[in-house]
Amino acid sequence: MILALIGNPNAGKTSVFNHLTGMRQKTGNFPGVTVDKKTGGLTLPDGTEATIIDLPGAYSLYPNSMDERIATDILCNRNSASYPALALYVADVNNLERHLLLCSQLIDLEIPVLLALTMTDIAETNGLHCAMQSLAEELGVEIVQVNGRTGSGITELISRIPAAKLRKSKRFSDTRSFAPQTVDALKKIFPDENDYSALLLAHHHQRFDFINASQKNEISRITTTGFNSLQLQVQETLARYEKITALLRRAVTQEKKNEQETFTEKIDKLLTHRVFGSLIFLAVLFFVFQAIFAWATYPMEWIDSGFSELGSLAKTHLPHGVINDLLTEGILPGLSGICIFIPQITILFALIIFLEDVGYMSRTIFLSDSIMRKFGLNGRSIVSLFSGLACAVPAIMTTRTITNWKERLITIMVTPLMSCSARIPVYTILVALVIPGDSSIAFFDMRGLLMLGLYMLGVFAALISAFVLKKIIKTNEQSYLVMELPSYKIPNWKNIAFTVFEKVKIFVTQAGKVIFIISIVLWFLASYGPKKAMGEAENIPVSLTNETLTQEQVNDIIAARKMQASYAGQLGRFIEPVIEPLGFDWKIGIALITSFAAREVFVGTIATLYSVGREQSDESILEKMRSEINPQTGLQVFTPAVVFSLLIFYVFAMQCMSTIAVVKRETKSWKWAGIQFVYMTALAYVASFITYQLMS
Repeated sequence: MILALIGNPNAGKTSVFNHLTGMRQKTGNFPGVTVDKKTGGLTLPDGTEATIIDLPGAYSLYPNSMDERIATDILCNRNSASYPALALYVADVNNLERHLLLCSQLIDLEIPVLLALTMTDIAETNGLHCAMQSLAEELGVEIVQVNGRTGSGITELISRIPAAKLRKSKRFSDTRSFAPQTVDALKKIFPDENDYSALLLAHHHQRFDFINASQKNEISRITTTGFNSLQLQVQETLARYEKITALLRRAVTQEKKNEQETFTEKIDKLLTHRVFGSLIFLAVLFFVFQAIFAWATYPMEWIDSGFSELGSLAKTHLPHGVINDLLTEGILPGLSGICIFIPQITILFALIIFLEDVGYMSRTIFLSDSIMRKFGLNGRSIVSLFSGLACAVPAIMTTRTITNWKERLITIMVTPLMSCSARIPVYTILVALVIPGDSSIAFFDMRGLLMLGLYMLGVFAALISAFVLKKIIKTNEQSYLVMELPSYKIPNWKNIAFTVFEKVKIFVTQAGKVIFIISIVLWFLASYGPKKAMGEAENIPVSLTNETLTQEQVNDIIAARKMQASYAGQLGRFIEPVIEPLGFDWKIGIALITSFAAREVFVGTIATLYSVGREQSDESILEKMRSEINPQTGLQVFTPAVVFSLLIFYVFAMQCMSTIAVVKRETKSWKWAGIQFVYMTALAYVASFITYQLMS
């Protein structure tokens, strides 16, 4: 049996879903779209196994977003495998006038409805009383009070499902009267439809996939004359609200002044103020960024060191050979590349969900929406962009809250331009090459100023790119910011923990698969090459045999020569003519290729190529890089022109396979991941080329 959990956004639907299903949940996607499809198992009192589908939040069956379209498509298709035997409708008792609109539409579709009223504790505080028996009789549905925070009422809700499924609802409104001729004509073609479902077919037939082309043409013919869809939608909505208002006058009473609402309004005067609200918003975002960067440092180091220890143990105790190398240099680093993001993802989503639960996130989105729209973005985009300063992977995952497809896609496409924490090792070592440590202007450190400039360049590039994409990407979808500003409340800690767990699990199981595979491919390319070339690479050059070398130095030289002879090294030689105009040689080319696994790999690759042991200090790496001479020109390799060219390249380049993996996951297509890689690489190349040519 299929049960549909449905309701307006911010009604407490997620909490009810978690209480009903517990750990019996799984997340997929609705067919053909990127919106999450959450389902869960539920055992009814009579032993019947039911599947609950958590439909996206919707305000009505006249959709303005992808979420609402999915809900409408499922509820209007009686032959769908997801068509519910019962709708568990979740509504905030404090906002019944708005929340009952969609409920009344479900009633007229003749879908059995079980109404769960949430936020009853807030209603009691506000002195709001609902005569549930009277409301149930007027609507013709079963009603249960539930508390999403404590789980109170969930057991009763489950026990009422069998009776609610069999109860036939009253007709809420005379929907035929809005277009009688159209409804009658359509019911002759679709005899299984009732008055309201026939009316919805007239409104939405062009985008319903379950209607064939000939049926769509016939409906279009019927609705050509005398059927103004938009006008009828408005008339129907107003008529429903008129009846809902009259109904609630009889069923709901307000005993005293709404103190909670007054408290919310007082806070909103500050938090939504154009000046003070913006400053507070920036402070909150700064705190989130600092928390992600600072709090995740230690667990990320623990994960990194744990995998390093595991790799060392495997290297020492397992038989040497290809399997050992695959495990220690391919599989374990691949798993590390997946797991090392978990602390950042966990902290980011925990903070964002916390802000959503207390009611603040809606205010920040409202505050920034007008500015973001000028660049083709959405108020919700601001959260993703600032999260990208820590890591693009979890930042892109936060775009799921953006309902408009175009604005969500643009946000995904520009978020990686924000300088993430993985760029810091690259920036640090390259900035140190061109600016001495004691350089300063007044009280400002020159290195810090240059780092700040690189970050601001990324922000500027993201906004300009978004503006360009706004002009290029075409869509007929209208952009609305329809959202509720809920009352401030204490967060549901259990719900936060459960939701964070689900999002982390999705990352590990979905994006992690792609990261894992690419890691193994990169290991193979960097470890193997033509047999003859790899054999010659193991022989120390005669010019070095007379020098006193430690075994570590010998190993470093052999590793560098084998890297040059490997397929990755050959690829570096192959691309050298392309990157030479940027000031890069083949060694830097290899570093560009290997850093595709993660940007910070650049430093380790450079250290290996220049035969510097990994245990040496950063200063040793810097000195070696400073003294490296190009054998063809006799000049330094890392001149200021080359260093700034590299810095600009890494500001703009898509040098992160994890980001590509999550973009593919979120867009459900390699197309957009490929376009993103190409445009960012082209932007990086052109900017780097201009920088080098101007400075050399």
